[in-house]
Amino acid sequence: MIRNRQVSPVEVVGAALARIERSQPTLNAFITVAAEPAMAAAREAEAAITHGYRLGPLHGVPVAVKDLVPTSGIRTTWGSLIFKDHVPDTDAEVVARLKRAGAIVVGKTTTPEFGQQCLTEAPLFGRTRNAWVADRSSGGSSGGSAVAVAAGLVPIAVATDGGGSTRIPAACNGVVGFKQGLGLVPQEYAQDGFGNISYITPMTRTVYDTALMLEVMAGPDSRDPLSVARGKPNFVTAANAEEPLTSLRVCWRARLGNSAVAREVLSACESALSALAGLGAEITELSAPFENPERVWSVVNGAYRLAQFGHHLQEHREIMCPTFVRQMDRISGCSAAELYDAMFQRTRLYRQVQSWFEACDIVATPTLSRSAVPIDQDFFGPIDIDGEPVENIRAGWYPYTMPFNLTGNPAISLPAGFDSAGLPLAIQLIAPIGADAALLRAAAAFERACP
Repeated sequence: MIRNRQVSPVEVVGAALARIERSQPTLNAFITVAAEPAMAAAREAEAAITHGYRLGPLHGVPVAVKDLVPTSGIRTTWGSLIFKDHVPDTDAEVVARLKRAGAIVVGKTTTPEFGQQCLTEAPLFGRTRNAWVADRSSGGSSGGSAVAVAAGLVPIAVATDGGGSTRIPAACNGVVGFKQGLGLVPQEYAQDGFGNISYITPMTRTVYDTALMLEVMAGPDSRDPLSVARGKPNFVTAANAEEPLTSLRVCWRARLGNSAVAREVLSACESALSALAGLGAEITELSAPFENPERVWSVVNGAYRLAQFGHHLQEHREIMCPTFVRQMDRISGCSAAELYDAMFQRTRLYRQVQSWFEACDIVATPTLSRSAVPIDQDFFGPIDIDGEPVENIRAGWYPYTMPFNLTGNPAISLPAGFDSAGLPLAIQLIAPIGADAALLRAAAAFERACP
């Protein structure tokens, strides 16, 4: 519509900013709204159309960026009071690529402090509410990006995923959350370029929009050693392919180290699998061995974050999120031997998961064991699944997401209906490393069958 001048970038960006302003008191999806620079960029985008300049694939499209990702001239706080006035002078490479493609950054979305929990809340901004039901959590840590997309504040957003931080809030808010394979999208500012477990990701309402964002975001960067050898398939072509899935082998696994799954989640996933079968896919159960990575995750992720941010504890403990402080205190006694033992287990997990794909092309799981938890959920308390308390929110609610940050496999969360409370439910599809485009093809086919 922008290209054929049915609507102007100024109108589109102005409408997005107006929606953000109206929604902010209720949803609280943004930490910073960049109204002035966004409107200036929109006017430049309109002038480019008027003068007949070459337009990028995202020309004039508003985009929100999670506040863990640096943005030049726009405040980047990492969700922390420590950095409440921090304004970077350079963009992350992903943001720079989106801008070169014509996208216009309208603001920074909420994240828990340093992205270190699955509930989007922090002393800096408060709580971000679910886009569907106000007394439920948005999930996290990319809760602001998911809510911004789900509520129609922006059509696309940049998120991150360090253990499920894209897929968890996508599932909670009924949008598409894609975690690409390791190295596909560069993260040039990652402090550990070789052992990174966090990904910069797209957050969208449709698989096609995810593919379009990946076309722009993906590609090597010499500053990220994991990205330099990665090819770049045509994601849009994959998402647009409408061939039947007759050769696709899908293996279903209802649990990954957890015991409890809500009945409505299982029912929604069974319906989703039936839809895939109707498209020609062969559905079987996956019973291959799985070494529960709870301990390896706690050590690898905890030690990584402690090295990144632990030095702030001595001076700023009183203004930091109590949840983050407690997590850092827990890991502070970890030894070097324990860390390397966890890294060895990570390698074993990688090899174990890759062996699954000898029998199938895609593994399917729930994204979460239940729908969005209450807005005041205690991060260290039990969650409720079908009336029963389940300890450990990470192992009990989202055991399905974190393993694939450790292994590097691409994974996507897709909307799969609603529960009886009107909350979104989701199914997760996981593919072999290097099969990102094939995963998008299957996801798009499912989306067309279950719009």
